[in-house]
Amino acid sequence: MLKTGGASLRVPAHEPVTESVADLLAHEQPHDYKSSSLSVGAKVPQIELPESDGRPAWNSKLQYILAQVGFSVGLGNVWRFPYLCQKNGGGAYLVPYFILLLLIGIPLFFLELAVGQKIRRGSLGVWNYVCPRLGGIGISSLMVCGFVGLYYNVIIGWSIFYFFQSFQQPLPWSECPIRRNGTFAFVEPECEKSSATTYFWYRQTLNTTSTIAESGGLNVKMTVSLLVAWIIVCLAVIKGIASSGKVMYFSSLFPYVVLFCFLVRGLMLKGSVDGIAHMFTPKLEKMLEPQVWREAATQVFFALGLGFGGVIAFSSYNKIDNNCHFDAVLVSVINFMTSILATLVVFAVLGFKANIMNEKCVTENSEKILGYLNANVLSHDLIPLHVNFSQMTVTDYAEVYGVIKTVKEGGFADLGLDQCLLEDELNKSVQGTGLAFIAFTEAMTHFPGSPFWSVMFFFMLINLGLGSMIGTMTGITTPVLDAYKVKKEYLTVGCCIVAFFCGLLFVQRSGNYFVTMFDDYSAGLPLTVVVILENVSVAWIYGTKRFMQDLEDMLGFRPYSFYFYMWKYVSPLCLIVLITATVIEMAISPPGYNAWIQELAQERFESYPPWALGMCYALIFAALLPLPVVFIARHFNLMSDGSNKLSVSYRKTMMKEMSSLETPDESHFILTKPGEAPPPLPPHRALLAPGGRPLDPNSLSPKSCYGTGYQNAAISPGTPITPESDS
Repeated sequence: MLKTGGASLRVPAHEPVTESVADLLAHEQPHDYKSSSLSVGAKVPQIELPESDGRPAWNSKLQYILAQVGFSVGLGNVWRFPYLCQKNGGGAYLVPYFILLLLIGIPLFFLELAVGQKIRRGSLGVWNYVCPRLGGIGISSLMVCGFVGLYYNVIIGWSIFYFFQSFQQPLPWSECPIRRNGTFAFVEPECEKSSATTYFWYRQTLNTTSTIAESGGLNVKMTVSLLVAWIIVCLAVIKGIASSGKVMYFSSLFPYVVLFCFLVRGLMLKGSVDGIAHMFTPKLEKMLEPQVWREAATQVFFALGLGFGGVIAFSSYNKIDNNCHFDAVLVSVINFMTSILATLVVFAVLGFKANIMNEKCVTENSEKILGYLNANVLSHDLIPLHVNFSQMTVTDYAEVYGVIKTVKEGGFADLGLDQCLLEDELNKSVQGTGLAFIAFTEAMTHFPGSPFWSVMFFFMLINLGLGSMIGTMTGITTPVLDAYKVKKEYLTVGCCIVAFFCGLLFVQRSGNYFVTMFDDYSAGLPLTVVVILENVSVAWIYGTKRFMQDLEDMLGFRPYSFYFYMWKYVSPLCLIVLITATVIEMAISPPGYNAWIQELAQERFESYPPWALGMCYALIFAALLPLPVVFIARHFNLMSDGSNKLSVSYRKTMMKEMSSLETPDESHFILTKPGEAPPPLPPHRALLAPGGRPLDPNSLSPKSCYGTGYQNAAISPGTPITPESDS
């Protein structure tokens, strides 16, 4: 009995059987096409297609969307986007960001979702399928995931430490510590020169050294916090998407609850409107600066998690007909709106903090002026009659300051008076750890019920980081699980243990400087190279037309032509410009870090020593090395091209599509009258790819860069094949 096209028929034993490609693929075992021994004409047993390939799947569409949102929405939305918005022209920055989101973000995000869902593999299997010679893309992606995961979890560890410290009233960073020398009490000098929150961060949390060369030994508090962070991540991903999917329900939604609470609370604070107005006051001239566009492109690139492999890994657990185009647009829009929401919250709080600091400045300088008046350095005639020093307002101080500056023009600098402008406070750029662990914590000390808001804030940071770490770990474990038979529990635990011990580099007293190093060098340039190669391998090697046809077969509709031109021309061009700008920026900017100098109680830029500079370039080299190594090895046939690593599910889908294409040819068996011999089959039938397209013979070549799934179909010698180009 031969089962094909949904009909069961009996073939006379003396008749030769000419099999379809679907029949050949249906009974093949995974093996290298070079050693294929299948031959046309062999007798085929009855084949039953399995209902499932055993690959895990998302429990619901909501769970999958939350996973993608949790991965793409991370700490960068809270402490990187607001800083860039402030630095690059306020509301004007949103224009280049949105344009580049359309040109780079959504098209490339859609591309990664589509290839993961179609081929149902992690990053290693996907790029081995699309172009074996560029299979190093998956390895480089995995390497970058490893580097980023090492230091990203350290930030979660910092947040865990602050979270537990927040259960105190007053907050431990609200006041400078008092030191005693016998009966004499004094404020800690390092704290007095800086601020209570700055001192708590650099001295009591990190206990940082003054240079990267001085290790200082392990920081016990941070080591324990890092261990807790890795235990949480391990428990979240140990069962694969079965466990991480459930965690995402909370870790993806809770940050939005906190952000909305902070927004409502922030809008009730004095000066919050000043901060929001400062954010949305566009400085249109900034849009003409190339630096603004470069930073917008970089932020779009990292905001969506492109190139890490997490996007591909998550989408590989989808059904083949899932509408990934809708998913790409939805997640991108949610990511953008989250950045706007976080920026509103940050600027509302910073506006409140700026007013507090400005009033403090007015009070301190008013006391200076009062001292000069009592010492007869300044004349009382200079002070307007309506000014009351006990209740000095910002407006009154500005008037007094202007009068004194005009009268004492020559010796005004010696008085040491500050102008105390609110605009100056709002223009102070704060990003990254400085925003979360210094500026925001300082603002929260002035909140009524500050411990509650501090607990909420750092619990939100933990959840934001956890969502991103789950995606990062999935980007590491999924390709390995696809390629090797190993229990996911053992692999996950092993990865977390190794990562913890490697992460001890970041919990030394000098560890903060290594976090900065990895953040600057381990991901930026390598990820940009990875993504442009992903784009080129699909659009120029596999073929944009072929890929669009695959999408039509998979989704049931043809994507807009907009994506064709983006993938083919615009996105690669934008990425080339971004790579060029990144390399130029690295060349002209002196490599270094901001060191905390204890004696000065302030940061100072320091250049990397030679060994640290070598470490920076080694990170880039290690991440990019798999690309040329795999290309050379496969070009000279020194390693397998991965053609036997195709997803069983992908082959099953391909078989079903091909089987349906064969149905019209077999109809003559059903339509023949009883007792009549069926007419002979055609001597030759063109091989068809999914969707009814002629199979490109180039895909049967060992040197091919696409279609390795079709390479296992054996072809009788001498069978003519007409080449057709589909790229």
